[in-house]
Amino acid sequence: MVRGLFIGRFQPPHWGHIWAIRAILEEVDEVIIVLGSAQFNYIDKDPFTVGERIWMLREGLREGGVDLSKVMIVPVPNIENNAAWLSHIKSYLPPFQVAYTGNPFVAMLLKEGGVEVRQQPIFDRERYVSSRIREMMIKGDPTWRELVPSSVARIIDEIKGVERLRVIISGEAEPHKW
Repeated sequence: MVRGLFIGRFQPPHWGHIWAIRAILEEVDEVIIVLGSAQFNYIDKDPFTVGERIWMLREGLREGGVDLSKVMIVPVPNIENNAAWLSHIKSYLPPFQVAYTGNPFVAMLLKEGGVEVRQQPIFDRERYVSSRIREMMIKGDPTWRELVPSSVARIIDEIKGVERLRVIISGEAEPHKW
């Protein structure tokens, strides 16, 4: 049994993520998907909660034909100590044998910890980028919906995600002062 690791923020999950996970599952028996920055939400870089991201990713994977019995989705909060990062990540996860990433810094940390690292499958990186999708949402460009599974777009509509992003960007999303 070979278990792979795939780390991302998935803010929001898009077709590039779904296709990468499908490709990873052609190489491994199971994949652990870490939802990084689990503690962050309602900010411009991380507008969706970890619960919303789990929901979106699961539905997007289902829509993309991924066998969910081969997928574990694990939220992991960030820590600021990079030397301890891999131990921190591992404390949340079952054992894995290989990690997939396109991030050179993450690859370095994993390799230094003795983890085999493979290049994450990347599909049309210029088009499938979560930050670009969020920008399109804010600007009112409806073509963002083509870049995510329809189930993800439906969930974003249901949680009023576009409106949330616009309020966050406007600077009017200050927490209530009691």
